[in-house]
Amino acid sequence: MTHADSATRTFDARLIDRLRDGDESAFAWLIDAYSAPLMRLAQAIVSNASVAEEVVQETWLAVLTGIGRFEGRSSLKTWLFTILANRAKTRVSRERRTISLSAFEIGETGDGPTVDPRRFRPATQPDWPGNWAIPPQQWSAGPEGTALDRETIAVLRRGLEDLPRAQQLVVALRDVHGWPSADVCAALGVSQANQRVLLHRGRSRLRGVLEKYFADHGRGDASGQSM
Repeated sequence: MTHADSATRTFDARLIDRLRDGDESAFAWLIDAYSAPLMRLAQAIVSNASVAEEVVQETWLAVLTGIGRFEGRSSLKTWLFTILANRAKTRVSRERRTISLSAFEIGETGDGPTVDPRRFRPATQPDWPGNWAIPPQQWSAGPEGTALDRETIAVLRRGLEDLPRAQQLVVALRDVHGWPSADVCAALGVSQANQRVLLHRGRSRLRGVLEKYFADHGRGDASGQSM
């Protein structure tokens, strides 16, 4: 266990003791610290702001009534997000807009390759087998704040919205909101392996969207950074 992990566990233990003792300031701190990220996760699952607000309120009520039963097998943060995810999934299930559980289950064949296999060198080729034959296009970032850069962000947002729901959630939580993989797995109820596959597939699709966009705008031949 790292020093940071130890410090987090110590802080959580003290905060949990205060919450169990009915310390209103501790609960107020928890709300201030986590209301915004809880709301973002709720909106990502239910896709409705008013329902998301209700889910967050239900989560806080569950925390108040359930803190005495919290066993500390996960971090307090992970426990919060797991409660919210379960509440959100229950709400959308009742409204028949649920994310199918199969969307988070990756079979042996999955949904096909994320990158066209023809872009890789054959395994039988003596020089660099399996490596890129047609590598991802690179592009240069323009001056910060330019219209093209703003459009790039808009393109990414649209691409994210077009991803399959499970990929969209994982990519949004990991790359937009900065969640660590363990928290994503706990909140969405997926394995580490499935989370990695969903993240890879989502990122690959977004990379393809950006490649097309930059090629269309004549920036694909410039040197720069790729996804």
